[in-house]
Amino acid sequence: MPVVAYIANQFPSPVEPYVQDEIRELRRRGVTVVATTARWPKFAASNSISPDINLQKISWRALVQAIFLLICRFPHLADLFARILFEGQESLSRRARCIVHTVLGAYYAVILRPFHVNHIHAHHGYFGSWIALVAARILNVGFSLTLHGSDLLLHPSFLDTKLANCDLCFTISEYNRTHLMLQFPKIPPEKIIVQHLGVDIAEPSLSFAELPPTCVVLLAIGRLHAVKDHAFLINACAKLRDRGTDVFCLIAGEGPERDPLEHQIATLGLEGRITLLGHVPHEELDAHYALADIVVLTSRSEGIPLVLMEAMMRGKVVLAPDITGIPELVENGRTGFLYQPRSLDQFVAQIERLQLAAPSLQRVRVQARAHVLAHFERTTNLEMFADRFLAHIRKPSTTVYENPVLQQI
Repeated sequence: MPVVAYIANQFPSPVEPYVQDEIRELRRRGVTVVATTARWPKFAASNSISPDINLQKISWRALVQAIFLLICRFPHLADLFARILFEGQESLSRRARCIVHTVLGAYYAVILRPFHVNHIHAHHGYFGSWIALVAARILNVGFSLTLHGSDLLLHPSFLDTKLANCDLCFTISEYNRTHLMLQFPKIPPEKIIVQHLGVDIAEPSLSFAELPPTCVVLLAIGRLHAVKDHAFLINACAKLRDRGTDVFCLIAGEGPERDPLEHQIATLGLEGRITLLGHVPHEELDAHYALADIVVLTSRSEGIPLVLMEAMMRGKVVLAPDITGIPELVENGRTGFLYQPRSLDQFVAQIERLQLAAPSLQRVRVQARAHVLAHFERTTNLEMFADRFLAHIRKPSTTVYENPVLQQI
């Protein structure tokens, strides 16, 4: 079986359980996986896999070797340096950071050498994927990556080069695949594979009809980051209150937007109606799902969010923006409900309509759960990922490290 280095920007992250899931599934198949984090997350996932390599813990001896390696191997990497310095539309600061990431890629190659890896996989298209690309080029091994949402829609830095050099690219929705084909028409279509994420089977939560009919309880789960646009949700709650709707909102997650959101809640006089729960361990989320009448999403950019899958698996009504791959999960009026992105009036109107229609939404809840079971079930999709991954990566090679420079270091 091959030896695979698997790198993620932050690992083990509680908001990215699919990274651990994929590592565990590959190891279950007998693959040796060298788990790597580019930086340590603020909150580590419970029952987490410990990284074999943490690139934040720099060995100065290995770093000196990496710089020597870069100098010696410069002709082999010249096209990457040309892309960084002279091509594309990236800013100067982004190019400067990519030079640093190139050094880290050489450093990663030095650290990986004792493991004799045959392939490097990067989850997400952020800077960790450039590190993986450089290390794979130096070690002469295969390289693949998984793309989600913001990493190709909002921050696609150097993505053309990553796609041109990868053996295989997984992406989590048909929307993403179509976007990639349109933006990068030179990439062979067979290289881009749609691989859905999935969630565990769960028992349905309490139905809307069993909750107090005098109020509507909204639940949002996601890190407090501008791209999640919780400010939009808070404004919607203020408008619902002003229109006479008895609304309560729970927001689970932590992040850099907490202070501005707390200030917004206080300014709008919503202290008794909106609660910022902070970081909630995944195993404690069931209680919050059970309280919710409607699980809402207000993000500006997404892949296909796990939170919506989890809510639908539990038979909850979901309301999300009509963006990216979300309609592949939330079919408006059948498995959930959509609203025009950033339309506060339509979002508020949908909440009011769903509250009034609560007794008639059982069919939607049942269809939502069935849709997730059919297309987004965790075990099935993990097995499919491992099958596809192992079928495409390069076979083990006895000549991978037969390079005079690598032999010297």
